[in-house]
Amino acid sequence: MLEHGGRLARAAAHYGIPRDRWLDLSTGVSPHAWPVPAIPAEAWHRLPEDEDDLLDAARAYYGCEHLLPVAGTQAAIQALPRLRPRSRVGVLAPGYAEHAHAWREAGHDVTLLPMEALVARAGEFDVVVFISPNNPTGERVPGAFLQHRSRARALEQKPDWVVVDEAFGDTRADAFLQPRDGMILLRSVGKFFGMAGARAGFVAAWPGLLDALREQLGPWALSGPTRYAVARALCDTAWQDAMRRRLKQESTWLGSTLERAGLKPAGGTDLFQYCPHPDAAGLFEALARRGVLVRLFNEPSALRFGLPPDDVSHGHLASVLAEILP
Repeated sequence: MLEHGGRLARAAAHYGIPRDRWLDLSTGVSPHAWPVPAIPAEAWHRLPEDEDDLLDAARAYYGCEHLLPVAGTQAAIQALPRLRPRSRVGVLAPGYAEHAHAWREAGHDVTLLPMEALVARAGEFDVVVFISPNNPTGERVPGAFLQHRSRARALEQKPDWVVVDEAFGDTRADAFLQPRDGMILLRSVGKFFGMAGARAGFVAAWPGLLDALREQLGPWALSGPTRYAVARALCDTAWQDAMRRRLKQESTWLGSTLERAGLKPAGGTDLFQYCPHPDAAGLFEALARRGVLVRLFNEPSALRFGLPPDDVSHGHLASVLAEILP
């Protein structure tokens, strides 16, 4: 399996630092989780039912009709390549590496390209895969490309599918894309709502694709307790509005702290900041030896910093950066 953030138990064992003394900034998951209420006993006792209120809540939140609940966007990422014959697939890079990995594992021909090149060469592929905003750079798929895509589809031009992973898109809900013209949109509940452990997400696409994906994934993709909690989180608009304001302020604060330390961010979102550096591996090691876990990227050499959970943690990060950077 590929490397991901959040491997805190492994880091604690490797560096000999107790788990409760770590500042884990490695995942990009919001440090401020939606407050999950008590789960009714029935949700644990009965098999999950599609006829509950989850889809209504999701349709209202995402503003689209055709959605499929999935066990996190990772489930869809792994399943979608199995719904096509061998195809030419262009994938955004750098980006969430599981996309390219899944398409390669399913036997497709994969080409990795940066955003500008992928947009320019999209017509060469049967499938193009974007992450918007991108993890880790924060780039967004250009609106002009999507408008051109609609015109091209009317002429039956390639690509057949445009997959857009919007897992980090909730901090700007007004920027959510709408599924059309062969577009498949992936949404995550884990990042913005801080509910990564629920393993919940949604796919927005045309009904035929969702039916095929449902058959691929099988029944009961989400547990009863997860369905109950996620439905209520999606309906809590007051919490969502307040959290969007809070995350924007905290991300700006994090960016300023990193820049003052000599790590000027080159991109990011309201949930993380992305800092290229020629010795990212050395900085990662220095941070880890001081109990700060971040996400390391090797190509290109960079670090991604998630948001500290409080003022004390933010101050601790600033002092560690001052210690390790000249």
